[in-house]
Amino acid sequence: MDPAARVAELRRQIRHHEERYYVANQPEISDAEFDALMEELQQLESDHPDLVSTDSPTQRVSGRVAEGFQTVAHAEPMLSLDNAYNEDELRAFDDRVRRGLSEAGAAPAAVDYVAELKIDGVSIALTYVDGVFARGATRGNGSQGEDVTSNVRTIRVIPLQLNEPVTGSIEVRGEVYLPRAAFEKMNEERANTGEILFANPRNAAAGALRNLDPGLVSKRGLRAFTYQLVSAGTRLTSHATTLEQLGRWGLPVEGHWRRCQGIDALVEFCHEWADKRRTLGFDTDGVVIKVDALEQRRRLGATSKFPRWAVAFKFPAEQKTTLLKQIAVNVGRTGAVTPFAVLDPIFVGGTTVSMATLHNADDIARKDIRERDWVVVEKAGDVIPRVVGPVLTRRPEDSVPWVMPSTCPECGSELHREEEEAVWRCENVSCPARLQRGLEHFASRGAMNIEGLGESLVEQLITSGLVRDYADVYHLTAEQLAGLISTSEREGKTIERRFGEKNAAKVIEQIARSKTNDFWRLIYGLGIRHIGERGAQVLARAFGSMETLETASLHALQATSEIGPVLAASARSWLDEPRNRELIARLRTAGVRMEIPESERAQSSGPGPLSGRTYVITGTLASMSREEATAALERLGAKVTGSVSKKTTAVIVGEEAGSKADKARALGVTMLDEAAFQALIKA
Repeated sequence: MDPAARVAELRRQIRHHEERYYVANQPEISDAEFDALMEELQQLESDHPDLVSTDSPTQRVSGRVAEGFQTVAHAEPMLSLDNAYNEDELRAFDDRVRRGLSEAGAAPAAVDYVAELKIDGVSIALTYVDGVFARGATRGNGSQGEDVTSNVRTIRVIPLQLNEPVTGSIEVRGEVYLPRAAFEKMNEERANTGEILFANPRNAAAGALRNLDPGLVSKRGLRAFTYQLVSAGTRLTSHATTLEQLGRWGLPVEGHWRRCQGIDALVEFCHEWADKRRTLGFDTDGVVIKVDALEQRRRLGATSKFPRWAVAFKFPAEQKTTLLKQIAVNVGRTGAVTPFAVLDPIFVGGTTVSMATLHNADDIARKDIRERDWVVVEKAGDVIPRVVGPVLTRRPEDSVPWVMPSTCPECGSELHREEEEAVWRCENVSCPARLQRGLEHFASRGAMNIEGLGESLVEQLITSGLVRDYADVYHLTAEQLAGLISTSEREGKTIERRFGEKNAAKVIEQIARSKTNDFWRLIYGLGIRHIGERGAQVLARAFGSMETLETASLHALQATSEIGPVLAASARSWLDEPRNRELIARLRTAGVRMEIPESERAQSSGPGPLSGRTYVITGTLASMSREEATAALERLGAKVTGSVSKKTTAVIVGEEAGSKADKARALGVTMLDEAAFQALIKA
């Protein structure tokens, strides 16, 4: 078959199966068969680059991290909705609609409405040009939003090309949301890393949609529903026919909407879904009610804030009272120590709750929540159980305020809290609660770069007791690794795999090689809070050795160029932890490099040929990583920063350069391509 014809056929098949899987929830082929179609399309497009187009399913994830979002204007303002919180307010809305139509000379005895479940997500505007997806934008201030096209392309439920031909430009409104299962998974990951939990799926969806890396957005599992058409150029006369047309185009439409004749049918729909909503796989916090006839909508018009033809009926939050038996604390994988409530089990929001979040010690003190209190519990966003507050009339007479523990419950280290922060932390990187994630970071490519020492092997080493801190890695033997057994489930059977001698030899070789890494990689790998790759490089160059860094005063750290008060305090706090100092001593004994070699110190001690110059790097360089390019410039005495200004000497521009190149052009700053950069550092 002709490659162009086969590409067209593959795209048609993939779009069909994406719609069956993501929209209809009725897959027709297995994941492996779908992957095979995608792989064939990717190979054909690779062999024939001229056949690649923006609406191809292979182009969903751009892979490039954005440097910010541009502001774009909506085709029409995206107005908010007025709210109704009970049946009386809902009937009052119906009265206003009928009065408004009466004044316009067209008052029906009963108004036809469309009731849709209100998705608890983030409003989005999708632009299609000649049926091809062109832009996705957030609601913003209603008139203008942020251009998040690259991120929207990763949401597989949103088609990159409509199923039917459409001429010209249309804008489709909808809601991006996070399914409950994906939300719970995201919060579990955040809890394990000591990050603050998202209060509800809406906040989580907003955070994911505004992530600057489309590759990460694609992993979050965002979905979407559409419900409005703007600038359609079609002859649609009602909202019901609009929803049907959106569905024919292959756009996702929430399927439980209903056309209701009169207010009584609307009230019945709202009551029906007050409890039934808990059976859904996504969050809904109410019902959106709209006048069905588009001509009636035009007659009713809108205020400066709300359309007069629509209202949002909000479901009330369910609350229950139960006994708070204990306030316990959890240690996350980054050392964050967060309190939580252990409750007498209570059925609330559709599930039995026995634990609830308490956020932090300051929040507990502010609400004066104590152990053995009777407390009011609700599900925030109908998902996360939280303690609203105590019932003071039922408080025991011998009750005392709760006090945050001063030591880590896992390892006994003293807890620390930075100024203006609410979270207490365990600074001991060898703490059992922190070791798994910490060791993964220590071995990662950006840090000590120990290839083969990934998540699975790290977990085995910790579980077997072979590794209790980072230094233990350097005492492992090939025999110990070869004997490790991993298990997995397949078709109901437990399969065991031995790590093996060949794999063990490779990992041991990588571990030995990592001992000679650049000193800054060790600093970064230690996982000091706020100290990223750049901060580690600055500290390594400024102090030259771990011995000098260990004894540096807070003042000396703060006086270091590019190291502000927050980074300095974080480094000093980490270095003051006794167990961390023991770890450094053990790493030194194991032979890990802890200083910049004398030859490199001599090179960097003088002014250097590029001394006094400032450079910015943007885009991807083919010949070296950004870290290597930064190091090359700094060895010559230059300063490398992350933002462009009039003081910038030059901007080094690689492939897929972003807004920094645009800013340099606007400011008249010199721009160097990769060839010019190579000539600069080799001169």
